[in-house]
Amino acid sequence: RSPIRFKYTMKTPGSILLAPSPAESNYDLMYYLKGAAAGGICCSITHGALTPVDVVKTRVQLDSAKYNRGLIGGFKQIIAEEGAMALTTGLGATAAGYFIQGWFKFGGVEYFKINAAQSLGEEKAWENKTIIYIGAAAAAECIADIFLCPLEAVRIRSVSDPEFCDGLIDGFKKMAAQEGIGGFYAGLVPILAKQVPYTCAKFVVQGNAADAIYASMGKTPADVPKSTNIGISLASGVVAGVASAIISHPADTLLSKVNKKGAGGSGSMASRLANIAKEIGFVKLCTVGLAPRCVMIGTLTAGQFGIFDTVMNALGASKFHFHNPHA
Repeated sequence: RSPIRFKYTMKTPGSILLAPSPAESNYDLMYYLKGAAAGGICCSITHGALTPVDVVKTRVQLDSAKYNRGLIGGFKQIIAEEGAMALTTGLGATAAGYFIQGWFKFGGVEYFKINAAQSLGEEKAWENKTIIYIGAAAAAECIADIFLCPLEAVRIRSVSDPEFCDGLIDGFKKMAAQEGIGGFYAGLVPILAKQVPYTCAKFVVQGNAADAIYASMGKTPADVPKSTNIGISLASGVVAGVASAIISHPADTLLSKVNKKGAGGSGSMASRLANIAKEIGFVKLCTVGLAPRCVMIGTLTAGQFGIFDTVMNALGASKFHFHNPHA
């Protein structure tokens, strides 16, 4: 099999994440730590910045009868009734939760993707890149969601009931006291059902869209300036964000509902989810809150890939790209 090119250059002096490495090196632990750090930063910044949109989206999903004026109308309604600060509800849980999730998601995708490509060789890796993306994204997301789920549970509870807690730590204490450890993982099944397809679609669509853009230019990532690479990441990220938002939206609605106290009755998780889905109906499950979610996910996905590439460049690590051996 043909050898695969695994090289990255690190030029930034410093220590730990900024530590210099040989000009040419195999992808090693330091590269994966840089990828994880970049992933944590990009997810925390983007999800944190879009907390107001997420507040409106979650309110629409939880009470569509009351919040029925669209995205802009939802902003105005919440500000009028509760003040502007209500739009920052859950910011602490969002920023912390998605830093941890981004750390394992982006770092995990890089790890699983590169190791799969190494084992297959350059040509087979290129031919099977979509399968590699799906497998790497699914594995990384499952690990990330174990850490994200408790923080997401606190965030959704605080958005659905603004009087529930005063900050992230208080929310953890109250939820633990009222529901025990199980309360933090009540939404694990729907969060996996939402996040795994979302992440698979995100990385598959973004990767293929970026490859298509480079192919249309007749260039590879190494042939263009870093600013162009970042621009391509942003453009392909928008496409990936909208596609993944549509795919994952039904599970996102279920996740918002199941974390609302008393939703779906008091039976098993499966029966609660079934009851919620039956009450909402399939069409509403797929469409209620979809517009603001497309805006939110399209924006944050583009931002994530742009910030990820920027941070990787700042840390002196060149992101792995599949290479077409016949190009």
